[in-house]
Amino acid sequence: MSKVSIIVPVYNTSSKLHKCLDSLVNQTIKDIEIIIVNDGSTDNCEQVVNEFKIKYNNIIKYYYKINEGVAKARNFGIKKANSDYIFFVDSDDYIDTRLIERVMPYINENVDLIKFKLQRVDEYEKILEKVDGPCFEKITGQEAFNKLYCKDVLIDSPCVYIIKKELFTENNFKFNGTYHEDFGLIPLVIVSAKSVVSIPDCLYSYIQSTNSLMRNDNYDKTLKKMDDVLFHYDNAIETMKKMNLEKKTQENLKIYYTNAIVLKLRDLQTKDKKIYIFFRRNLKWQLKLRLTDSDVLDVLHSDRCSAQRVMKLLLSTTLQAQRCLLIY
Repeated sequence: MSKVSIIVPVYNTSSKLHKCLDSLVNQTIKDIEIIIVNDGSTDNCEQVVNEFKIKYNNIIKYYYKINEGVAKARNFGIKKANSDYIFFVDSDDYIDTRLIERVMPYINENVDLIKFKLQRVDEYEKILEKVDGPCFEKITGQEAFNKLYCKDVLIDSPCVYIIKKELFTENNFKFNGTYHEDFGLIPLVIVSAKSVVSIPDCLYSYIQSTNSLMRNDNYDKTLKKMDDVLFHYDNAIETMKKMNLEKKTQENLKIYYTNAIVLKLRDLQTKDKKIYIFFRRNLKWQLKLRLTDSDVLDVLHSDRCSAQRVMKLLLSTTLQAQRCLLIY
């Protein structure tokens, strides 16, 4: 049995898929299986995969399914994985050919979760940014989260972790939603780990395309993204309550999720800028949202005044109605 299952959800990325798969099949350590989940692509992705399967049929497993989004594609890949460890790679990115070699010593030590660094590159492989974050030797998942949550902007990206599969299966963790599927889940995966290491090697390359920078979502899509953020927030908070976590970790998770939800909503493009500005001002004014104050967070998550309720009101009503709802 291979040591690592590399799960690659694929959807209409045929122009970049060759480079992605090339970086996987040329790993210096071949103790891997590559699980490609074609999520209903309508381009030439299957043709690209077949070219690789001819030569690497012993390590490539290919599945085609109807289009349901990256979350369900990842869950499908987890079910098909036969290795003790799983690793998620987006089909329009690529990895260092030494990645598995670099993490293998920690896999052999049975570490639950291994984190490494990522770089952002353009379509010509020019490095735009190397994303930094804390490095540390083996500590518990809760200790790791408390180190990472305020110092690592990629904490919720599954692509910078090699993860023991049992963290998903034993805790019944699944990716959900259409957008921001990593936001609610990955921090919970981290705190559930018994052991975590974070190494300084930059091993994952995220391709930042011109199209992604210029993308302008329509209004309905923006509202769906907001709904998904709120769903992940609610689900994460409820799941956290069922876990045996230290008080410090619970408080830091609440701070992380509250910060993240505001930042994610801030980054969304809205049809009416006045609604957006009003939402931001009133959220902070009405809830007195000092994001590092645990006393305020206790109020924030109480039945009397929850952030998600206020946000849902703001998103589902007109600007005039919003004013009325928030004045009292």
